[in-house]
Amino acid sequence: MRKGSIAVNLFWLSAGWLVVALVATGFLLTDLYSRALDTSLAESLDFHVESLTGSLLETGDPTSSAIALTDPRFDRPRSGWYWAIRGADGTLYNLSTSAVGIDLPVLMGPPDSRARRSAIMDDAFGTQMRVVERTVTVAPNSYQIVVTGNLSEILELVSDFRGQTFIVLGAVGVMLAIMSAIVARFAMRPISKLSRAIESVREGESVTVAGTYPREIAPLAEEVNELLRSNAQIIERARNQVGNLAHGLKTPIAVLRNEAATKKGALAEVVLSESEKMSTMVATYLERARLAARTSVVGKKSDATMIMLRLTRVMRKIHPEVTVAFQRPDASLPWFRGDEADLEEMAGNLLDNACKWSKGQVGVRLDAERSDTGTLLLIRIDDNGLGLSDSDAEKVLRRGVRLDEKTPGSGLGLDIVKELVDVYGGSLRLKRSALGGLLVELRLPTARLGSMARPNAT
Repeated sequence: MRKGSIAVNLFWLSAGWLVVALVATGFLLTDLYSRALDTSLAESLDFHVESLTGSLLETGDPTSSAIALTDPRFDRPRSGWYWAIRGADGTLYNLSTSAVGIDLPVLMGPPDSRARRSAIMDDAFGTQMRVVERTVTVAPNSYQIVVTGNLSEILELVSDFRGQTFIVLGAVGVMLAIMSAIVARFAMRPISKLSRAIESVREGESVTVAGTYPREIAPLAEEVNELLRSNAQIIERARNQVGNLAHGLKTPIAVLRNEAATKKGALAEVVLSESEKMSTMVATYLERARLAARTSVVGKKSDATMIMLRLTRVMRKIHPEVTVAFQRPDASLPWFRGDEADLEEMAGNLLDNACKWSKGQVGVRLDAERSDTGTLLLIRIDDNGLGLSDSDAEKVLRRGVRLDEKTPGSGLGLDIVKELVDVYGGSLRLKRSALGGLLVELRLPTARLGSMARPNAT
């Protein structure tokens, strides 16, 4: 899962809440277990108090050896399990074997409804105990029966339970996290499928977003298809309107030009000059509209290697005095993401200019270049001509600018190339060539490698 994706965010959000929930569950279970053990200890101590009370009432003598508890823990010294019978004045009458040599605490405060007191204290050995004390009257005397239980053992059990609980909950958490990751991936599959379908449209493999999607994202696929249909309709309508406008203006401009050509004088010359300008502007903007409409349609790709092979053959025939060397790329070169005619127009203009201005040598190379936005198609065309300075290289990219008026042309070739490059989001750079002339670097967006076989001809 890529960073920043919905699946990653869902995973970390669920994992975070899972950790909080499991930690809270662990502490809650530990607290419940601790309360249960403490309650069990308190009930056990109450039972022992009742047993001693029964024995005292049965014998009537607090010093009788018949008063005893069968729990062996009360026979083990320093066990934390002690009992004793004291008089109202504090006189010690009887005690367990484990309490020999130990002063059991005297609880202060009022007794509860059952005439008993309870507290948590430490014995002389640092063992934490729960102490229960009850006052029993055997006429005419009153006695205090004290029983203690080892609370440190309970705390150790709670600590062990806490450790085991977090181990088990940790294992459960890992399994739930894995399940959460699987669920996140499974839930995002339709979005990945939609993304691949849209990419197929962009790469020219499909004209619409195809496939069946869940009802949550099905409207998105329908909206994308509707947007594609609307875009195609708008482009077609704009193309028709521009064409109608251009054809509508051609006749009036032609009439003005013809009328001005038959007249003499300054006015006729002005009309003729301005009508020529209008005719050029109409043709130029019609061409711009045609290019914009053509390059705005998604779903096209072209084999750059095939196109450059074809162009080099044509240039060798048009300029037989120039040696055009084409360095053929390997089969992994990506395709150009756009219309074949547009790539021919861009590369053809640049290659033709290189042949015109060279001294007999032109080189052509194709490469794939990595960038922050992805892979780009890099077309390099260099020659051994005079080259251009930095200022001249900037000037020739302007509309209609020509550095040599003697060479035939309108000066619009590089400008058309620049417009097409801007439409496709590419770049055009003019540098000094290793051959001594001009190096043109044309960078364009790429599509996935096509499946068409390329010829072996060079």
